[in-house]
Amino acid sequence: MTSPTLSVATWNINSVRLRIDQVERFLTEQAPDVLCLQEIKTAESLFPHDMFERLGYTHRAVHGQKGYHGVATVSRVPIREVSRNDWQANGEARHVGVEVLGPGGGLVLENVYIPAGGDIPDPEANPKFGQKLAFLERMTRWAEGLDRPTLIVGDFNIAPLDCDVYDHKALLKVVSHTPQEVAALGTFGDAHGWVDLGRKHIPAPQRNYSWWSYRSFWREKDQGRRLDHMWATPQLAAQSVSHRIVEETRRWDQPSDHVPLVTEFAL
Repeated sequence: MTSPTLSVATWNINSVRLRIDQVERFLTEQAPDVLCLQEIKTAESLFPHDMFERLGYTHRAVHGQKGYHGVATVSRVPIREVSRNDWQANGEARHVGVEVLGPGGGLVLENVYIPAGGDIPDPEANPKFGQKLAFLERMTRWAEGLDRPTLIVGDFNIAPLDCDVYDHKALLKVVSHTPQEVAALGTFGDAHGWVDLGRKHIPAPQRNYSWWSYRSFWREKDQGRRLDHMWATPQLAAQSVSHRIVEETRRWDQPSDHVPLVTEFAL
């Protein structure tokens, strides 16, 4: 008898309504059991439920707001929404947590969109950077109290390792790769012994990017950063059997600047 498997995908879609055809293509071609979307940029009342329903993703937890941010978790297996944390303490829709009720029952899946943090890596000159660091601090305090198998996925907006960016030295003072952010994310990682599944399956220093700016000739220069992550508690991480980056979506017409990640677990 084979073990049940569960495949989980994460993708910053940069407007789910604008790119609904791309989401449909991804779900049709890749068929994950669960898809966590960030930056859906829509209120819950306007979320495009019909397409997901038609493809069999009949279980959904949507935490949205008009025009900005927002996260949604859609699933072919039963899920139950369990939390919406406001780690930025300003009411923005940046997190939704669900419990998986089908195969993998008991697993908690946290979908998060960490703030980008503006352009200047100085909390005094740029309050958005301070908000990002405070978000990570609140998320760290939360992680210290976890007592269940947990997977946290999403757009972390931080590339932690030197090899997670195309040019480490050039980006040390660029928000997303500064020492302050990397240290804050490291403290979060230590708070619960999280395992970075992207680097479990694609060990450093192998190329592993999930984001390319719209502003650069990304295809020719490959100026990527690893901003999207899937981290698991140790016991759950041991059950992960594969991890892939679906990079071809970045070549689709009018794509998101992020690409999806997919991890499969043998439960």
